Amino acid sequence: MHSNTLFVLVIGVHSITTVSKVSVEAGKSISIPCLYESQYINHVKYLCEGYLWEFCSYAVKTNKPDPSGKYLISDDKKQNIFTVTINKLTVNSTDYRCVVEIDNGPDHGQYFQLLVISGTPSVYVDHQRITGYIGGNITVRCHHSNSRKMKWCRLGRNCVTGSSGSIDGTTVSTHMRDPNVFTVTMSGLKSENSGWYLCAEGDIQIPVYLNLTEKPITTTTTVSSTTHTVAGSGTITTMEQWNISTVEENKENRASFDPKILIIPLSMLTLIVIVMLFIWFIMRHSKSIRNLIKIHFKCICKSLKNNLTFKLLCIVTKTQLQSFCFIRAEKSRIISHSNGKLY
Repeated sequence: MHSNTLFVLVIGVHSITTVSKVSVEAGKSISIPCLYESQYINHVKYLCEGYLWEFCSYAVKTNKPDPSGKYLISDDKKQNIFTVTINKLTVNSTDYRCVVEIDNGPDHGQYFQLLVISGTPSVYVDHQRITGYIGGNITVRCHHSNSRKMKWCRLGRNCVTGSSGSIDGTTVSTHMRDPNVFTVTMSGLKSENSGWYLCAEGDIQIPVYLNLTEKPITTTTTVSSTTHTVAGSGTITTMEQWNISTVEENKENRASFDPKILIIPLSMLTLIVIVMLFIWFIMRHSKSIRNLIKIHFKCICKSLKNNLTFKLLCIVTKTQLQSFCFIRAEKSRIISHSNGKLY
């Protein structure tokens, strides 16, 4: 159909599977999944707004986005599900249909109702989209206002109503230990577990999307220390050895190697070698350095002739047997050389 207002016969309601009722807080957004049969993969899908078909109008189509941004639509052809998102909900946003367009016949649609309220919804989750890892576990907490029986379902497939069960071969366990909270845990997740689920209380449901991905690569870097000892000099330094081990490896990236991971270890190794060479040089030439150290003393020399006292500066090294004082008289500018007595 190609007009904004539809007047069609509703047939094939079982061709599309979606929620029946969803409780939503006013002003919020909600995403609704619509499961269709495989023969409609290449058909146009759309969201129709209105309780009666004759007054139902297009809200958004897969080939015609909504310019206002209030309605969004996407089509996952691998899972045969198109998803519509309605933003900024009001109390008047109540009646909708998920529809598959049929070129040469009546469109196929399925009705759902939004219960938009100003307070807390009767059934809700903290996050409508949850990400997990293949092989791991995932937990969903469904908040509800009544003590009625809860259930966890895969859209278009089976449900788990008791404390344990399975969906697509994956173990599902549930409990209601916390007040007004229905807790669902799925263990040993597989890639095929990705998709839309429903947390339901009676005929009120909340859709939850599980996005499962491969666990990312994690690497650990360990540093081991090796002590090197130089004979006669004691322990002078330590050499750090870097070992990089991969804890978990992504199968798709096993053959890849990033040379950037060697920059830090090589830089540290270069710095350590430079420090070791410097220390070795200092210790190798330590005797010569000590012989060049000048020790300053103040000494007093007495003249044999006039018994005058002068202030002297004697330069003494370790190899000298006696000090030579360069004497400058306080009253004259005559400089003489004499043996000084060190006190």
